[in-house]
Amino acid sequence: MENSANVTEGGDAIVVLITVASREEADRIARRLVEDQLAACATIVPQVRSFFMWEQKLSQEDEVLLLVKSSRARFVQLVAVVKRLHSYSVPEIIALPVVMGSADYLRWVAESTP
Repeated sequence: MENSANVTEGGDAIVVLITVASREEADRIARRLVEDQLAACATIVPQVRSFFMWEQKLSQEDEVLLLVKSSRARFVQLVAVVKRLHSYSVPEIIALPVVMGSADYLRWVAESTP
């Protein structure tokens, strides 16, 4: 069967979720990750609300979400940079595998995160 949609398995590609306290912090982290080729792209979702347990109390915060497109090979370095720039003592940095995607886009992600 011909792959007319030009899709492929995700391979090394990951999407990293990172929440931060402000738009300025999101901009700073996103710019650094892309400039350092640790991410092909970082999309900023300007306002999310998070509910979580912290120090045995229910907390809620308005946050900014980064959706970072990267590769497994760059994840350890990405985490180190985020931790250095992040204002939280325990930042959310979670990598999800890309199961399938546009072949052209996934090729671009791989080329952008050598």
